[in-house]
Amino acid sequence: MNRKIFIGTDSGATTSKIAAVWENGEAVTTRLLQRPTHAQDGREAVITAWMSAISEFLAQNHLAWPQVQGVGLAIPGPYERYGVLDKTANLPMCLAGWDVHADFSAALARQAGRPLPLAFGNDGNYGGVAEARLARGDTRASVLMLMPGSGLGAAFVGADGLCLDGDTLAGMEAGHMPAAVHLLGLSGKPFTCGCGRDWGCVEAYTTISGLPQLLAEKIKNHPGHELAQSAAPIKEKVLSLRTRAQQGDALALEIFDFQARVMGLHVANLVMAFDPGIVIIGGGLMDQEATTPEFRGRYLRVIRETAVPYLWKAQRGTIKIVPNVLGELSQAIGAALVALYQTQRV
Repeated sequence: MNRKIFIGTDSGATTSKIAAVWENGEAVTTRLLQRPTHAQDGREAVITAWMSAISEFLAQNHLAWPQVQGVGLAIPGPYERYGVLDKTANLPMCLAGWDVHADFSAALARQAGRPLPLAFGNDGNYGGVAEARLARGDTRASVLMLMPGSGLGAAFVGADGLCLDGDTLAGMEAGHMPAAVHLLGLSGKPFTCGCGRDWGCVEAYTTISGLPQLLAEKIKNHPGHELAQSAAPIKEKVLSLRTRAQQGDALALEIFDFQARVMGLHVANLVMAFDPGIVIIGGGLMDQEATTPEFRGRYLRVIRETAVPYLWKAQRGTIKIVPNVLGELSQAIGAALVALYQTQRV
């Protein structure tokens, strides 16, 4: 049977991932195909890399270009306008101002022999679309997703299955809202964030990027700790914290419990704004291969215990806070789903 498919491309500065879904939204495969983006080599190199990876994906799964009905591209923001990249922290400057939508569309049309609809959007938002589809099951529950990693990805997915993009495609940049750390006894100058804002972004208190500042603050409570005496580079110290926490290290547990409490306050803030039925927590702290069930359970429990007292009564009994499922595949699958959903709406 010549079934129709929708391709999803998730592009980062270093690697790009390819996925696809059938017309019913089911993933063609959950096997990860990841190839170099070659962003440092310029725009043409990136397009060539994407096209090569898509062709490889099709061949691996015994598919062909005539079956492709649409493509989605998940790529970091911000953007100058729809389809055009702005200066992005994780992408080379040579890509700023690039009308990637026009160039990728042209390449897809040449390869397919016909124009293909191309959906373009934020990688975090598209990841939320894929995770929401699984989390909501047969319901129409709206879904909030937070993904702490090197930064804090966020997405809100409505009852229609599509993400909130916003008028300038900057919707749900929730990692750069101010954190309510005064409720947790943390005073003094707000932590700095890579975005340049000075109000203490949530991202700085909940992700890897803020761990050096958080370690410097919390290690004051543990003057005899090994890390207080160590001359190791700060990056090495902070990257050891997740392992230490899973081994019961008091300092590391205090740090991740603090991050979870900040996340809990942020969840409460966003639930008050969007009233979702489901909150998905993803990122490296939910990685089933890198963390223990006990660690993940503790992190989610602290988030819930912190968030629930601030919710309305009706929300407290119904809100679900769950871990993500798709991991690294979420953004590519989400891009494919958005391509599918947008085609269905035409």
